[in-house]
Formats: sequence, C-alpha cells, structure tokens
Amino acid sequence: MDRVSLVWRLRRRARRGVLCMAFFCISMALLYAICAENSVPVTDAIFGVRARTRAQPRAHSVIKVLRGGAKPMYIDPQKLPGIIPGDPHRPIPVLSSLNHTLESWDPPAKPKPKERTPSGFFSHLLPRPFTRALETLFGGRRKGELSGRGGDAALFGPRGILGEVWDDEMSSSMLGNRLKKVVQNYQAMNKYGVKVSGPGGVSSRPKLSGPKLLCQMKIQVDVSTLTSDFQPFSSLPWASQLPSKQLTSNLGPYKSCAVVTSAGSMRSSGLGKEIDSHDAVLRFNAAPTSGYENDVGSKTTIRLVNSQVMASEAHRFLSSSLYSSGTLVAWDPAPFSADLTQWFNRTDYPIFTQYQRYRMLHPMQPFYILHPRFEWQVWQRIQDNMAEPIQKNPPSSGLLGTVMMMSLCEVVHVYEFLPSRRKTELCHYYQRFFDAACTLGAYHPLLYEKNLVKRMNQGPERDIYTHGRITLPGFNTLNCTGDAGGALVDMRH
Repeated sequence: MDRVSLVWRLRRRARRGVLCMAFFCISMALLYAICAENSVPVTDAIFGVRARTRAQPRAHSVIKVLRGGAKPMYIDPQKLPGIIPGDPHRPIPVLSSLNHTLESWDPPAKPKPKERTPSGFFSHLLPRPFTRALETLFGGRRKGELSGRGGDAALFGPRGILGEVWDDEMSSSMLGNRLKKVVQNYQAMNKYGVKVSGPGGVSSRPKLSGPKLLCQMKIQVDVSTLTSDFQPFSSLPWASQLPSKQLTSNLGPYKSCAVVTSAGSMRSSGLGKEIDSHDAVLRFNAAPTSGYENDVGSKTTIRLVNSQVMASEAHRFLSSSLYSSGTLVAWDPAPFSADLTQWFNRTDYPIFTQYQRYRMLHPMQPFYILHPRFEWQVWQRIQDNMAEPIQKNPPSSGLLGTVMMMSLCEVVHVYEFLPSRRKTELCHYYQRFFDAACTLGAYHPLLYEKNLVKRMNQGPERDIYTHGRITLPGFNTLNCTGDAGGALVDMRH
C-alpha cells in the first residue's frame, strides 16, 4: 500500500507540475502580447544596426525595439522557386536576354491554409490585448507582426484612415501611436547632416498643382550616374569599370515603362501580363519574378538595388542569377553636403568594393551607380512641397526609381506605390513579414513621397483603387515654361 500511495503522490505532483508549467507559459504569452501592444518596434528592416537600412529585412538580425520585440520571419529570396543561388566561387554567366528565367517551370499549386482565429464569442468577451494574444498563439500572425487588429491595422481597413484612395494631405498626425513615435524619432535625427531650406515644412507653404510639380521635378532634379571621368574615380585603377556615358545616354527612350514595387499588395493582383506589355520594366532589390509571374510579370529591363543588398551575404549579390539579367543600377546615400571624394571615403555600405567585384564577374552587364546628388535633390522636392518637416533620410528606392524612369520613358506606370483596394500590412509580396511602416514609412519619408506622387498623378483615381496604378509623364513630354511654371503634358503616347 505504501508503494502504491507513493506512486500515486508522484503522479499527482507530476500532473500539478504540468498544469503549472502550462499556466506559466500562457501567462508569459499574454504578458508578451500586452507589452507588444504598447511597444514601439522598429525592425532591422527600418532601424538597422547602423541606422542605414533601406527597408530590407535581414535574415540573421533581431528586431530593434524601443520596448520589446521579436525576431522577424524572413524568407531568403535566393531560396524561392526558380532562383539559382549559385556558388560564390563559380560565377554564373551573364544573360543577354530579359529575365524569363525558368519560364517553363510551373510551381505546384498549394492550397492556402485557413488561418485560425479566436472564435467570435471570445473575441467579443475578452479585452483586445487578450484576443491579440490568442491570435499570436493560435492565429495566422507571424512573429514580427506586432500590428494586428486595431493599432496600425485600423489604417488599412475598409473604413480606415487611408480610405479607398490615398489622400495627398496625409500627415504623421494621422498615424497610430506606434508609427507616430517612430516617425518623430527619425524626424529628430540628422545622420546625414541635412540642411533644411526652401518653403517647405510649414503649413503656409504654397501647394503646387500636378503640372507645376512635374516641371519642378524635371528642372530641379538631375538624373545622373557616375562615369569614369568623375573625380576621384578617374584616377583610380578600376575607373575603366565605370560606364563612360550617363545612363540616360545609353538607355531609352522607351515609350511605355512599368515600375513594379515590391509591395505586399502586388499579391493576387493579376497584373503580370499588363506589366510585361510595357517596353521596359523596373524592379527593386531582391524582388523575384519566378513563381509570381501572374502578379508581377517576368520581364526585367532594369533592377535598382541599394548598397545594403549588395553588401549582404544573405542576398548573394555576386553569384545569384536574380541580378544577372538586364541593367543594374545601384545607390548609396552620401552626407547631404558631401562631394564625391567625401562620399567615396564614407559610404553607408561598401558599394564600390562590391561594384568592382561584380564587374569582374560580369563585365558585359551594364551597371550604373546613381550620383548621390540626385537622391538629395529628390528629397528637397519632397520637403519643399510638404506642410511639415519630413525625415532627414534619403527617399526610398521606389521614388528614386520612378523619377529615374521618368527620364527614360514617355509614359511611366507605377504599380502599388499608392496602395490599391488590396492594401495590406504585408511588407513584400515575396515575404511573410508584416509592418505598416513598409507602406507608411519610418526611415524613409514614404508618407510624404506618396503625397507628392499622388499630386503628380495624371491617371484617374479609379486606376489607383483597382490596380494600384499611377500614370506619370516622361520628362521629355513636358513643355515647361518658366522656372517651375505650368506644364503641357502630351499623354497620347
């Protein structure tokens, strides 16, 4: 009997231990969700180790937070279907055709898993932090997605602040507390020594019409790239690797161009055929086409990459076939008032080292580097036309690429820069990472960039709502009179 009672007591203690451990784990999960509700997460995609990232999450980094955070779910683009990672010691050949890599490859159709969410009964009874905790534990949200129902998500709903079509008077005061704090932090920073001047940043600033904005952009922004005769590069041993002519001299003119953003709202858009029908297509960073042709198309004429992508081992810039088709254009921000020599000695990431290595491996592929003056000229156009101070950081690749294509094309269609009815917190169509900052901005002045583009848009608002498509005229089609006067725009092409 004593032996039996001892075994019974041990079993009872074991059961109690299991229950206590389960209760502890659930309590910690609830505490984490409640804290995350009031935290200010700034992922490495936004607030990098050196505050130098261009909205590209890293595979091995941890979310930087002001109070709390979690590791993001990251999908390496090199591991996506149809991408050949390659061996860094065995460089891949240069492709002379456009990016139709593995067109015959047909990815197996995978049924979409149903996301489990708390029942409506409990979601109405429990406070929102507890329902968020249940969503985290049992729902479809991934780690790193700290903005579930409510908070930033309220911006994206059918009755959210963003509305059906982007309002060109959006301001940081309309953001939720989390994003507002992040934007304010970046507005207070001045890493690049930006000297604010001009009429912008105050509510009394003049609001220009779309045609005048277009002319201002044409006249006051010089879309230029580095050439081999620029100092200090002309005296360097590898100067011959730089192009001898400007990008605008060697490419174009194209009649119609598509700028395909990497926005999560590109998913299920069905825009692939429309995008491929353009004469030239611009893509960004590590955005793939294979496996997503129905939504983003397969043609790649130009790919704009930032220096972080070039330097990141996770992106295998030197060996992946993702970058080996079409023309490459790279950029890296310089201090606001720096000349080329100062920038050369103080780049954000080792852009010139990676450029030299890539050119040695792919000597026949056209490869340009944007002049840093171009980036800050675009930034100045944004600030001059906004009613409040913007982040003192360079514009996003999306806006830089859009302005670049306006110098090469007669008509430019930009997809999902302004969110359509498919608006979502999903950062990129090829990743499972959620953050409203990818749409509304944190490091980059994305909010204000979208305001500017909305004012310059020459297409109907219906196009924005249904396709996320904005229509911009090429600079060569603008007939500008005066310094920044009215523009006569020929949109017949």
